[in-house]
Amino acid sequence: MNFFKCKIILFFLANKIRILSLIVLDLSLSEIFFIDYLIYIRLVLKMKVVAFNGSPRKNGNTSLMINTVFNQLEKENIDCELVNLAGKPIHGCIACYKCADKKDKKCFVKTDIINDCIEKMLESDGIILASPTYFSNVTTEMKALIDRAGLVAKVNSNMFKRKIGAAIVTVRRAGAIHVFNSINNFFLIGEMIVPGSSYWNLAIGRDKGDVRSDPEGITTMETLGKNMAWLLKKIKE
Repeated sequence: MNFFKCKIILFFLANKIRILSLIVLDLSLSEIFFIDYLIYIRLVLKMKVVAFNGSPRKNGNTSLMINTVFNQLEKENIDCELVNLAGKPIHGCIACYKCADKKDKKCFVKTDIINDCIEKMLESDGIILASPTYFSNVTTEMKALIDRAGLVAKVNSNMFKRKIGAAIVTVRRAGAIHVFNSINNFFLIGEMIVPGSSYWNLAIGRDKGDVRSDPEGITTMETLGKNMAWLLKKIKE
């Protein structure tokens, strides 16, 4: 919904509330203006976070940890969207640099889902990149997204600048810190803002559901969601 439509909806809702306030509730003008402000916050300043799941298992441990963060965000009235990269056409950067020539905020290669992902990043206030640990690194799907979205962002004046970015990593045993750093490098070089948590954002588990047996990992994700929501609201103030 664009800003003009929001203003129209806001106008009609606000006037209905004013009529009810004056006739039924007998509220003061200051109270009515406060209600208007709450409607404005709800309709115009609604925040959104998009998460990209780089795991080939759509409902595996990585997805569980994304949803753990989402639960905290949704408690703060923040919209959340999950995009699973698994099973979709996606490949790495071909270094054509056409994105640098055109500067249209799109990857020149349009045969897969990358431009859809970039569009979702642009329309969101926060971006979560989540990946299991594959030989101490992100999955190939996540690497393709990082390389191509990252280059498009760089050649378009760091177009994700000052958005909130958070990494989520799942791991069987070791190697998660390198995955965590790889994702954070994408955020930091793009001038994004990265919230912290009570530990590095990782959870331990191999088979589906194993992360439920990692209480510290769950707590880390819950804290991450709370801190991300707090930061999003502070930036919107």
